[in-house]
Amino acid sequence: MSTVLTTAPLTGRVAVVTGASSGIGAATAERLATLGATVAVAARRADSLDALVARITEAGGAALALPLDVTDREAVLTAAGKVADTFGPADLVFNNAGVQLISPVEDARFDQWDRQIDLNITGVMNVIGAFVPQLIESAAHGKPADLITTSSIAATRVLEKFSVYSGTKAYISQLTRLLRVELGRKKVRVSTIEPGMVDTELPSHVTDPDATRLMADLIREIDVLTAADVAETVGFVAAVPRHVNLTEITILPTEQAV
Repeated sequence: MSTVLTTAPLTGRVAVVTGASSGIGAATAERLATLGATVAVAARRADSLDALVARITEAGGAALALPLDVTDREAVLTAAGKVADTFGPADLVFNNAGVQLISPVEDARFDQWDRQIDLNITGVMNVIGAFVPQLIESAAHGKPADLITTSSIAATRVLEKFSVYSGTKAYISQLTRLLRVELGRKKVRVSTIEPGMVDTELPSHVTDPDATRLMADLIREIDVLTAADVAETVGFVAAVPRHVNLTEITILPTEQAV
């Protein structure tokens, strides 16, 4: 994707990106940094975070690695304190960590159900609980403040075998609508990005052969989204004037029909 934003509209912002070890999270962290933000990056894979921080700093940005599992509430709270102590309160949180595990419900893959609920819902809520006070504080001091979460088109589309994953993403999309009303009064913007097919490592976690084939066919047959496409969208959402809230952004490959 060619860049839409050509200046540094996020200069002075303090951003937090979860799920930053690869894919959309890593691309977004790098893009927010080039747009002027100081970036704290969180994920479980410390080596990937260190490499990401090195790329950001070598390009002239400022970044902090936060190795953690967002399902560990105490670790997330500790990380939030470290961000505030290092950079000041966060004013841009990209709540992106998630997993996609597709299987027929009759297979009763309780392990996959639990993993998706723990990461896609509980992990998201842990990040919200830890960082919303900082967003409110930033907004109270006159700064833009953004809570942006990664959902999916699966939140609203009926896709066979995607039931549990789709349910977790529907939770996120509905939560965004509710939190926007609650936090908007405090001048905190709440948004969700709902991507279609993105060429990242996420589909590699899928074990169901039919779902794997569907995703592989899309990647082979059409010009699917890249992580950079989503990153540019997140940057744009955060860069609009403070009184503007782009609440739900669906981003699809032009040729994607399902």
